[in-house]
Amino acid sequence: HQTRLARRDAIKYNSLELVIIMFGKPLSYTPLFFPPDLNYNTDGYEGDPAEDRKSQDGSETMPFIDESPTMSPHLCARGQDGEAVSPTPPEGLLSGKGLEMKKLVLSGFLASEEIYINQLEALLLPMKPLKATATTSKPVLTMEQIETIFFMIQDIFVIHKEFYDAISPNIQQWDEKVTVGHLFQKLASQLGVYKAFVDNYKVAVETAEKCSLANSQFQKISENLKVKGPKESKDCTTTATMEGMLPVLFFQDLLKHTPKDHPDFPLLQDALRISQNFLSSINEEIDPRRTAVTTPKGEVRQLVKDGFLVEMSEGTRKLRHAFLFTDLLLCAKMKKTAVGRHQQYECKWYIPLADLSFQTLDDSDSLPHIQTLPEHEIEEMKIKISSIKSEIQKEKKAQKSQSRNVDRLRKKMNEQESCLLLNSPTIPFRIHNKHGKSYLFLLSSDYERSEWRESIQKLQKKDLQACVLSSVELQVLTGSCFKLRTVHNIPVTSNKDDEESPGLYGFLHVIVHKATGFKESANLYCTLEVDSFGYFVSKAITRVFRDTTEPQWNEEFEIELEGSQCLRILCYEKCYDKSKLNKDDNEIVDKIMGKGQVQLDPQTVQSKNWHMDVIEMNGIKVEFSMKFTSRDLSLKRTPSKKQSGVFGVKISVVTKRERSKVPYIVRQCIEEVEKRGIDEVGIYRISGVATDIQALKAAFDANTKDILMMLSDMDINAIAGTLKLYFRELPEPLLTDRLYPAFMEGIALSDPAAKENCMMHLLRSLPDPNLITFLILLEHLKRVAEKEPVNKMSLHNLATVFGPTLLRPSESEISKAHITLASDIWSHDVMAQVQVLLYYLQHPPISFAELKKNTLYFSTDV
Repeated sequence: HQTRLARRDAIKYNSLELVIIMFGKPLSYTPLFFPPDLNYNTDGYEGDPAEDRKSQDGSETMPFIDESPTMSPHLCARGQDGEAVSPTPPEGLLSGKGLEMKKLVLSGFLASEEIYINQLEALLLPMKPLKATATTSKPVLTMEQIETIFFMIQDIFVIHKEFYDAISPNIQQWDEKVTVGHLFQKLASQLGVYKAFVDNYKVAVETAEKCSLANSQFQKISENLKVKGPKESKDCTTTATMEGMLPVLFFQDLLKHTPKDHPDFPLLQDALRISQNFLSSINEEIDPRRTAVTTPKGEVRQLVKDGFLVEMSEGTRKLRHAFLFTDLLLCAKMKKTAVGRHQQYECKWYIPLADLSFQTLDDSDSLPHIQTLPEHEIEEMKIKISSIKSEIQKEKKAQKSQSRNVDRLRKKMNEQESCLLLNSPTIPFRIHNKHGKSYLFLLSSDYERSEWRESIQKLQKKDLQACVLSSVELQVLTGSCFKLRTVHNIPVTSNKDDEESPGLYGFLHVIVHKATGFKESANLYCTLEVDSFGYFVSKAITRVFRDTTEPQWNEEFEIELEGSQCLRILCYEKCYDKSKLNKDDNEIVDKIMGKGQVQLDPQTVQSKNWHMDVIEMNGIKVEFSMKFTSRDLSLKRTPSKKQSGVFGVKISVVTKRERSKVPYIVRQCIEEVEKRGIDEVGIYRISGVATDIQALKAAFDANTKDILMMLSDMDINAIAGTLKLYFRELPEPLLTDRLYPAFMEGIALSDPAAKENCMMHLLRSLPDPNLITFLILLEHLKRVAEKEPVNKMSLHNLATVFGPTLLRPSESEISKAHITLASDIWSHDVMAQVQVLLYYLQHPPISFAELKKNTLYFSTDV
């Protein structure tokens, strides 16, 4: 309500600085109005002294704005002092239907929109005559100056006018079936216009001031019109926080009075989420958390960014804490301190930003090779971490729980997680001191590398002087790091409170719709990343949209989550210049155009409905939708009702119908992957486009004649995804429900001979179609792993992808296990399923004939 009053009061002041309030957020803007004695007489615009009237209290009012909003009396009641008061709903409404309250909330918002549109119209009035004079011999302002000062005002006006015109009839002819959610969703998705306005604001004010000094006519206009507004208007700058912006507050009120089963509810949820993400991105940019430290010389140095990074030092990985100040980058490590003593940092090195540069790809030949741990060792760490997590949960649930045991397990888990974080990053970030040596950091994502690079480059645009710190100054600065830091702990589970979200386990379905805001045509694509075990992993990539400023991907992906809390989208321009390739195995040569992220809130994501969202990134806007399926729900194997198809139909039924030993779908997908996908980076790990996979599924189910033509034209990741989907949708796993408990027991045996005997015996016990299909798939995956140097898919990677798909029990078997937590399912069953498949992948070639020959010597009962 106070925000609404601020909007109304803003109309009262005819000043050079008119307060524009966008969604309740005041922004100081500098419009130009013509004084009464100046008549340009263009486009029907005529200055008239009569229009410049006085209010009752003698203060000047804004010309051409009707102070009395056209709204019903009960929406804008006035108190004794003339101030507007909150509308009081008639008795009965508060206890009546929520939809009546919803109408009241909407009516108030509409009234505010009307005032706001009037303000925008007033701003636009002088723009046309100014533009008309810009083309004459005596322009007041150049066209470029006009465009800068009035930047985006027309767009903002159009957005709100269209919204107002669309929503007004719905409120005037109100009934319970009226839906307005789509209008608010559209309004929220256009918030990027405000971002552009905010980014231009400082330049607009500076331009207006320069024009006033350089142009006497413009200065006269300014002096004639400048009337002091309220004190607050001087402080209404773009650096003010935007957390109180109206969409969030308004959407929350609207949601409160919208029944959950109403069609508007999910759309309003989307609008709220889009607004919150937009506000977060704005606040991060215009109000960064900066902490100042004063040097012994009395200079002020501010901390801009800090975080934990892995440094390659003398051939080994070291965990460092990097601190980016306004004039230098400092790399520190935490000193070991005695119990009870305060922790302290020790400076390893620092580089003045004036001397800092980033090494180019051409320099990479002379740099040391980055040592990386084998993939299976990384996965083994994850298994240990998951296992320890489960033990901690068991200890907590046990009535005789001893905190000593929990502390011991936490310490053990911290060691494993710290080791994982130290060894998982592989993307190089090279820093060079032009007067000294170079340093190499390793990051887990191109996102972080881009963030650090952009933050440094932004500071380097200022006129920086090289600084040399004395030992005392360096000691003081390093000593202040502990107090100044914004990142306190390395991102491991053991550092989190028990109340914190454990993250999401299951599948996130994401549709990347389109992107806008590119200034020039380019070859564009997006990658999707989610966090897992404290670092980010790339999970999906869209196709490259060639030579466009508005790529329309409309591609759906299914991303597996392992305790994930955040989704990132990075937008790239594809580089086709082969001279830039293969300079460094880990360097991404494609140019990052923008990046952004959203938190995966379990409360809003866990719904059957799709949720639309928008990510703003460097002026680029990417639209996407997502929905989440928890792991316990995704474990369901649903038999097909149509036995004529192949998906969801028993493998024995399919092979009998086809008169084959291996289903046609398996043979064709394997053949196509080996023909043109075996060198593809991340084959079977990178998600295929969901719509392509569904098209192939329908074609195989219908036994379409042109299936081979479809396969040859289809993206290879979609074909790989179709094969995985086939095994996942079998009514029972390929290795059968009956044998599942025995596989779990067999893989846990410690004696190698006993394990070999048991695991081979279990294979013999499989039905022939299952066994032959499994052996064919096994040899195919081994051939894929042979190309690991190229496709980055090791045996362990492939076991992680296919293990749960081939062994995961059907729904009835899961319900018998009484496992409730999705994270428990991951840590117990999934890891064991991976180990079973990995055992067979690492085993020498297994012959169907040899297995069957040995059947005579073993019982087939399990």
